[in-house]
Amino acid sequence: MLTLFFVDDLPAAAGLIYEFDGDDAHHAIKVLRISVGDIFNLSDGKGAWSRVVAEDVTKKSIRVRVLDSGFQNELATHFTIVQAIPKGDRIKESIEMSTEGGADRIVMWKATRSIGRADEKIEKLQNTAREASKQSRRFRIPAVVGVASTDSVVDEIAKADLALVFHESAVQTISQLVTPGARKVAIIIGPEGGLTDEELETFAAAGAKVVLMGRPILRSAHAGLAALAAVNTALSVW
Repeated sequence: MLTLFFVDDLPAAAGLIYEFDGDDAHHAIKVLRISVGDIFNLSDGKGAWSRVVAEDVTKKSIRVRVLDSGFQNELATHFTIVQAIPKGDRIKESIEMSTEGGADRIVMWKATRSIGRADEKIEKLQNTAREASKQSRRFRIPAVVGVASTDSVVDEIAKADLALVFHESAVQTISQLVTPGARKVAIIIGPEGGLTDEELETFAAAGAKVVLMGRPILRSAHAGLAALAAVNTALSVW
């Protein structure tokens, strides 16, 4: 699969010559050793893409020619991950994994037992999603928003066709609760210390289904990816 980079001013017409520069170009030149004749993808991060060939490489930029271009439509099912803020570097890890799992939107939530902080990190976390999108060859970068309160999570539940809260106390599994058809899915992931009884009751009263992911108890930062994989399969998206 072709290497992917994001640009703000995507060249979209076949035959167009474009000067690819900046930090990503520097990485392509110095680390990936892109050379004349190499083909890779550029995207605006909103679905549009262009396949380009390198025609000239300097120390700081690559002159490319557009071979062809296109647009990747959104999937019929839209996934929002509501991620309780984990501590330390696990915040970044949670964004990377949810992005690689196909989340369209990631809401950072300050749960009662959240230890970490994300108030001043949203811009950096959006960049994390951008980098993870490059790694997973996504033409659409998920939006990272927050920091959400519990009341805001209730609003997310109201907007969803299907809202799932993963908790070890649940008795029903994904395969028992989820069937194809939902178009707006919200997946709520609790903090390392677990959801409080009040949070569970609040979300269930708002219409969310409390569901068991499986026997193993995952780290909060890893649970979003596992949940996306399981729900995508249950919904026949994958």
